[in-house]
Amino acid sequence: MANLVEQLQAKKIVAIIRGISYEQGDPTAQALLDGGVHFLEVTLNTDGALKMISEMNEKYGDKLSIGAGTVLNLDMAKDAVAAGSKYIVSPNLDEAVIDYGVSKGIEVWPGTLTPTEIVRAYEMGASAVKVFPIGSMGDDYLKNIRGPLPHIPMMVTGGITIDNMNHYFSQGAIAAGLGGNLVNKSLIQQGKYNEITKLAKQYIDKAQEG
Repeated sequence: MANLVEQLQAKKIVAIIRGISYEQGDPTAQALLDGGVHFLEVTLNTDGALKMISEMNEKYGDKLSIGAGTVLNLDMAKDAVAAGSKYIVSPNLDEAVIDYGVSKGIEVWPGTLTPTEIVRAYEMGASAVKVFPIGSMGDDYLKNIRGPLPHIPMMVTGGITIDNMNHYFSQGAIAAGLGGNLVNKSLIQQGKYNEITKLAKQYIDKAQEG
């Protein structure tokens, strides 16, 4: 399981698809791939999400690591795994989801915020945790929380921009999850997928600086 986390730490960016149409999913994935994105998360509160995950894995599975996001409970986790998700991401900590992922050899990166949640998730078998919503917690929150917990891989999501992303990397985040600031729904609605590619390149280049 460490291998995927090592890849995550090397690539640094998880692009999050949320709230677009099924028809927009494939060209968005292609645009992100063209921009250098390696990790793509499709949230399950997106229409047709499971079909997107399944079909994207068939088409891009050797180039993109595709997972399911906003996995809130065990039933959703089962659906995500059945669709071929390589990993499961949640905004919350649900121990049944972690148990299921571990039993299936699928990585789970649960949403956590407090030290208690972070440690509990890691002890349950989460290979990394998502500190969410990091943007609401102040500039030094990650540094402070990593002080006693440097051994737990942490990604950050919620309020990440191209301007503050490397600040979190400097404080020890292994990766950042990016939704609307990267996967811009307005650009997608206008069919400006080349602009999504340009955005992806900007984020990827900036992340590698960090």
